[in-house]
Amino acid sequence: MMEARELARTIARLLVDRHAEDVTVMDLTGHSSLADYFVVATAGSTVHAQGLARATVEQLAERGERCHHQEGSDAGRWVLLDYITVVVHIFLSDVRQFYGLERLWGDLPQERFPATEA
Repeated sequence: MMEARELARTIARLLVDRHAEDVTVMDLTGHSSLADYFVVATAGSTVHAQGLARATVEQLAERGERCHHQEGSDAGRWVLLDYITVVVHIFLSDVRQFYGLERLWGDLPQERFPATEA
């Protein structure tokens, strides 16, 4: 099993590789009992969000990391993947803007993962 920071960064890179936008890792260590890290990403459509979630779960399972809980995959507007120490949020753009996780946790360290060059 990966350490939480390594897991969060691995997830971020997986999402970027699958064309997620505005991928951000938020370090909640010592500030929340929810998780140590949030990974937040934007999908271009519900189908894209569902595909991002499915690919993340599958690729991490191959590395021995199990998703303990998953929500929102059916609708695909906000998909949550819970890896205990890392919680992944895959949003459609309007939903991400509405909930504003970056605004709520804005004073904590954040690392952005730019899109890969085609």
